[in-house]
Amino acid sequence: MNQKILKLIEQGEGISLDFKQVIQSPHKIAKSMVSFANTHGGILLVGVKDNGNISGINPEEEFHMLELAANFFSKPEVKFTVEPHIINGKQILLVDIPKGENQPYYAKGEDEKWWVYVRVNDNCILASKTTVDFMHAQKKGGKVTLGKIEQGILKYLKEHPKVTQAEICQMFNLGNRRTARILVSLMKVQAIRSHTLEKHEFYTLY
Repeated sequence: MNQKILKLIEQGEGISLDFKQVIQSPHKIAKSMVSFANTHGGILLVGVKDNGNISGINPEEEFHMLELAANFFSKPEVKFTVEPHIINGKQILLVDIPKGENQPYYAKGEDEKWWVYVRVNDNCILASKTTVDFMHAQKKGGKVTLGKIEQGILKYLKEHPKVTQAEICQMFNLGNRRTARILVSLMKVQAIRSHTLEKHEFYTLY
């Protein structure tokens, strides 16, 4: 089993793997847990430094922080499982967080407000309003009709690699709210996909 942990550490942090030397606060770890639940799921290795060195932890203290974060600093509650491991005499936790079935998941910030985060590469990024709306729309179901504007966006994307919401607003003389609704509809039928960067979001064909 230790080989599994060592292989993960060698792999390095990424979209589905994060290292935590210690859990400093339920606010911060809730942000990480929510970002995994809102994306593809992932694994937290607690007791491992960012550079991959094993520092070790007190497992009872860290487990308490994880439960606190998942139950009281996340909504809905984030599901997770924990495997304790001992490597070179040091204790660590492997925390497995599956992709959530009740997206979007919110994390309570230190400002006492609730925020949605997604995982992008090895970072937790604040989700855009369009992404949050899309998560809500997936729950509702319903039929989506592709009108002239929707068809125009798809035609543009067949000829160009990507497009932003601002570009669509300008091309079709639309307001931000209507453009966002159209983008959510196209994402819902898997015609386009959203790509979130730290300070930028764009759309491509699915």
